[in-house]
Amino acid sequence: MIRVLLADDQSLVRAGFRALLDAQVDIEVVAEAADGEEAVRAIRELRPDVVLMDIRMPLLDGLAATRRITGDPGLHDVRVVMLTTFELDEYVFEAIRSGASGFLVKDTEPEELLRAVRAVVDGDALLSPGVTRRLIAEFAARSKEPAAAGEMARLTEREREVMALVGIGLSNEEIARRLVVSPLTAKTHVSRTMVKLGARDRAQLVVLAYESGLVRPGWLG
Repeated sequence: MIRVLLADDQSLVRAGFRALLDAQVDIEVVAEAADGEEAVRAIRELRPDVVLMDIRMPLLDGLAATRRITGDPGLHDVRVVMLTTFELDEYVFEAIRSGASGFLVKDTEPEELLRAVRAVVDGDALLSPGVTRRLIAEFAARSKEPAAAGEMARLTEREREVMALVGIGLSNEEIARRLVVSPLTAKTHVSRTMVKLGARDRAQLVVLAYESGLVRPGWLG
């Protein structure tokens, strides 16, 4: 059972998400929160698998709340999906850099929301379909904390190649086909790369690929 916590200051939004999620046999909404402070307290108490977190909330916004969650070693397995009203939200990239596993616009299709919850539990990065790699690269270019060259030097040539393919949005299966290896081998390379770079999940690996210059805007592999 996938345990989900909803954090949004609009009760109607929470009610809509709860109705959809609770109707699934493999998903359970364990709590709701109307602000960031309440969300962090509930997350520390309940340790849900996934948090659907609104970026703009009172007392403590979703970005600050996400930093608290991802900065707590005891909450390492909690995955945060940011919710935003607009796809071009200026905080989207920083949210991912802060440890969020991805983001969705609030008016996303129900099927996409369900896929999102299941995907992040499986360790996949999640980007709303309307958000392009060019947008992520644009935010990455504004980053004040580029990846250190020393960190990239830890990677083997194959790991750098795999990281670049992750950066352009390929799944493990697609990477496997591109490199003519098994999906398990591709997954192993991705996992080792994440460990070496200290990436919390696949989403942060995508960001690091852009920050390091390994992937550039418009590069399609």
